[in-house]
Amino acid sequence: MALILRFAARSDVGKVRSKNDDSAYAGNYLAVVADGMGGHVGGDVASASTVLDLVHLDRPVEGDAETVLPDEIQTANSILNELVSANPKLSGMGTTVTAVLLTGNVFQYAHIGDSRAYRLKNGVFEQVSKDHTFVQHLIDEGRLRPEEAETHPHKNVLMRVLGDSDASPELDIAQYPVEPGERWLLCSDGLNAVVPEAVTEQIMRGTESLQQTVDDLIETTLANGSPDNVTIVVVEVAEDDGAALPPPAEVEAPDTGQLEVAREGDLQASAAVLRHEMSNRPHVLVGAAALATETGQIPIVTQRSAQRRAAAILTHKAPPPVAAESESPEEPPARRRIRRWLVPAFLGMMALILASVLTLGYMWTQTQYFVGNYNGRVAIFNGVSQDLGPIKLSHVDTVTDIPLSVLPAYTQQRLTGSLAARDLEHAQRIVGELLITAKQSCPVVVPADGEAPPADLPSYCKEEAP
Repeated sequence: MALILRFAARSDVGKVRSKNDDSAYAGNYLAVVADGMGGHVGGDVASASTVLDLVHLDRPVEGDAETVLPDEIQTANSILNELVSANPKLSGMGTTVTAVLLTGNVFQYAHIGDSRAYRLKNGVFEQVSKDHTFVQHLIDEGRLRPEEAETHPHKNVLMRVLGDSDASPELDIAQYPVEPGERWLLCSDGLNAVVPEAVTEQIMRGTESLQQTVDDLIETTLANGSPDNVTIVVVEVAEDDGAALPPPAEVEAPDTGQLEVAREGDLQASAAVLRHEMSNRPHVLVGAAALATETGQIPIVTQRSAQRRAAAILTHKAPPPVAAESESPEEPPARRRIRRWLVPAFLGMMALILASVLTLGYMWTQTQYFVGNYNGRVAIFNGVSQDLGPIKLSHVDTVTDIPLSVLPAYTQQRLTGSLAARDLEHAQRIVGELLITAKQSCPVVVPADGEAPPADLPSYCKEEAP
């Protein structure tokens, strides 16, 4: 028998925050939690945009099941970059994502950031996700004990998120065979920040209904102070017996005119299409994504992303192209001469346009910057990291004294692939952060008053971070 998800979800702003930057969705095939960050303006936009870009996956998946979820998350990341390009005030925003997609009898799992996934299966409760935080990185390298993590001053520093800082973020992806009866918990870090894992496990084991599980976890978090937003999604794998939860109240369907406008990128029309489409299937949408959908303020500000959302939802196809009529054998010779002249003229014009586009494209690349590896040292490059055949699209702007070898392995890997920067100032800030990381490997030297640092001290250990 086919499998399906039973689900419950809830989000709360917490006791301290003034707005909710978390978003979550749960349906018969998809569950996702996103915890946004970015200060006053960006966190709620990042999480809502990402969750709303994934809701169309809540259906039986056709095709390559193992790639569809990570591919859609990467696309959601590209849309976040578009949002920042259209509105620079959103610069620096990002979001965690933890998601599971049911395909047959397998969970497709994808994760980035410090939101968490737990599984209760065959009596065993365990954490599935791994936090992408600085302190977890130190624990993995044996430089920090797990019990020291909670008091570490940088415990909330994330090393991987979706957002405008990385064009191709590295996701944790996996496949987990599932069985009827097993339960999964997805949550933002507002839960584990104040609720011990043993208490979470006790609630997961001791509650009968999914909604009671969600409510008890939220109320326990609030009772413990809840300084951050908290969002909980609990799903249970079940056999599809046709007794799915009833869908929400029917939303009036957009008319044909609205559908056409949605294809062209209109925000309000796209919001109407999205609300109507989700109203026809069982689901729960909470947090910033729910507020955005209810108010119509879907965070789509670019034509391409609006068209993509509408295309992912609308099921009808465009009419087939009309075939051109064949040339009449009785066409006058003068018209045939004009047509023969038009073809080379058109090709010449297209060649000129192509040359202009390539020239402008090259000029644009020279306004870009990235940080990468130059002969084993951190360097700032002007241009883009890709080359166009024999044409180099970048050159070295500044070579620092920071060796790659003193940086963490993950950072070395990212530098080998290059870290994109918005401008030279942003690239310099990235180098400053890398210098702080590099200094952690420096020996501790306390020279006497008036003495110069030892001559054998590496130069990057003497340099001041900008």
